[in-house]
Amino acid sequence: MFLFADTDAMIQREHDERQLALEYIAEAWNSAEQDGVEGEALAHAALFAAIATLVKTFGEEATAELVARLPERIRHGEYSLDRVIQ
Repeated sequence: MFLFADTDAMIQREHDERQLALEYIAEAWNSAEQDGVEGEALAHAALFAAIATLVKTFGEEATAELVARLPERIRHGEYSLDRVIQ
C-alpha cells in the first residue's frame, strides 16, 4: 500500500517539477521575443539545448531512440497546442 502512495507522490513531484520548468522556459522565451529574437531561432536553440542535455544525461543511443519516435508523436498531435483532446 505504501509503495503506491510513494509512487503517486513521486509522479506528482515529477509532474510539478516539469510544469515549473515549462513556466521558466515560457518566461525566458517571452523575454527573448520581446528583445526581438525570432521564434524559429529560439526553437532551434531550445532543441539543441534539450537534446544536448538528454545526451549528457542518458547517452547518445537512448537519446537517438527517443528522437526517432518523435515524428510519429508529432503526427499524432502530441505537440500541437491547438489540438482537440477527445
